[in-house]
Amino acid sequence: MTALTTRRKVLGSMLAASASTVARAAPPAKPLGKKTHTRDPKPATPPLYSPAVSYGNLVFLSGRSSNGAPPGDFQSDVKYAFDELEKDLINAGSSMLKVLKVSVFLNEIKDYAAMNEIFLGRFGSEPPARTTVAALVPRGKSIEIDIIAYI
Repeated sequence: MTALTTRRKVLGSMLAASASTVARAAPPAKPLGKKTHTRDPKPATPPLYSPAVSYGNLVFLSGRSSNGAPPGDFQSDVKYAFDELEKDLINAGSSMLKVLKVSVFLNEIKDYAAMNEIFLGRFGSEPPARTTVAALVPRGKSIEIDIIAYI
């Protein structure tokens, strides 16, 4: 046997041993795939959008406003939107403590401080990243909020 052949055999056995160690140590990967989450019964026809969609261990929540809330002031609208988002997160297997990013759209920027009062503490001691912008919110609502979280 030549030195080159011996070297190749040794390297080959080292690589095989290393690969089997890595294969044993690595947990099986969670299969990626898009999954929609809804709290309502599945509609007969395809909806315009899904309230929540997960892919791997991330969950993306559609914007929530005070649509469906009893009439109230701005802060009750904000609380209602966050409560609905929290229900969607729980339904998807997540929670407010697992939120990574929040986007807040205010119909009036003057409501920024009032929104912060409700926002503060909703996500535990480590709040998520956040973007807040003044924007024309659909349906004449005062706020819309969307979330990205992990499961």
